[in-house]
Amino acid sequence: MFKPVDEQLKLLKKGAVEIILEEDLMRKLERSRKENKPLRIKAGFDPTAPDIHLGHTVLLRKMKHFQELGHEVIFLIGDFTGLIGDPSGRSATRPAMTREEINRNAETYKQQVFKILDPQKTIIDFNSRWLGALTSFDIIKLTSKYTVARILERDDFTKRFKAGLPISVHELLYPLMQAYDSVALKADVELGGTDQKFNLLVGREIQREYGQEPQVILTMPLLEGLDGVEKMSKSLGNYVGINEPPQEIFGKLMSISDELMYRYYELLTDVPMDQIEGWKKQAKEGKVNPRDLKAGLARMIVADFWGKEEAQKAAEEFDRIFKHKEIPEEIEEKILEVGQEPGPVELVEAMFSLGIVPSRGEAKRLIRQGGVYLNGQRVENIDCKLEATTSENILKIGKRKFFKIRLVLK
Repeated sequence: MFKPVDEQLKLLKKGAVEIILEEDLMRKLERSRKENKPLRIKAGFDPTAPDIHLGHTVLLRKMKHFQELGHEVIFLIGDFTGLIGDPSGRSATRPAMTREEINRNAETYKQQVFKILDPQKTIIDFNSRWLGALTSFDIIKLTSKYTVARILERDDFTKRFKAGLPISVHELLYPLMQAYDSVALKADVELGGTDQKFNLLVGREIQREYGQEPQVILTMPLLEGLDGVEKMSKSLGNYVGINEPPQEIFGKLMSISDELMYRYYELLTDVPMDQIEGWKKQAKEGKVNPRDLKAGLARMIVADFWGKEEAQKAAEEFDRIFKHKEIPEEIEEKILEVGQEPGPVELVEAMFSLGIVPSRGEAKRLIRQGGVYLNGQRVENIDCKLEATTSENILKIGKRKFFKIRLVLK
């Protein structure tokens, strides 16, 4: 039995940017309830990266909300459209992925999404199943249902066209192929980020052209990264990967601003909005410490991916390091081999050769910025050396990374 429409809508609207059209969604939910038949909810993922970060989970959590309400959720892996490459937000043609890359990344996705979605209630599908079966005639028929003028209304295409930058014909096909996914799956609702709005709208039009009831569109925001400015991205280094160690996830989340914390509560947890607003008010009045709220957020998110026990351990480890200024219980050990008659070893060289930093330049940059500590003391000079007489050194990089460097004779 499905919940009343207003109750369903309250959960589904949490964190959402836009619903097109809300009255259509209400009508579909009411019909679903009367007929006791779940809606078909579709969200597509191009397997362009092997690891999922918290930014990806915003959409996954909304899919989970639909699952909890009893609807049918389809996690669609765009193995065919991945060969085209989504041009959304692109100022240049994205290189096509190889089949091997797509298959490898798709398998990684399948392993990770079930940390959020219920595997018993999730349909995983691949759009090559129907797109790969389209004949030349079918593709021409599909392209006849949309105009070039409408395609060029896309902001990224418009900018590239005006700037005289190349737009490949296969890129123009991407929105149509994604739209045909909705036809093949008979989707009632399609979820996507705000950057996908154009493609999702094309889906409504193409479904109508194929005699289907247009899908409802529900867009979710692009999650800001740890800096609170740019969207979360591995390339920008402002991300939290869901497969990162619990202590790393906890520490990263404790570093965010208070304002961003409430945003994360809204998009990354199931805490009701009235509770979040209540915490905001209490924090302003000094009745609750924002640091405690942040620790609660970090616990919730770590527990989602690693379990409550690991979340508690991560919280205790964080307190040990930052409240009590102690060294973590477990530190990664690095072995540095030295000669039989060893002299001092340059710290910059040691950091690079042990793989702690990607380059000697990066090691020097970290030292100059005051982010390197050796045996509890900040390293002030890039010429700092590890004394061969000290067989074990504790190196701290930034606030959270610790390494035990042990010198051994060759």
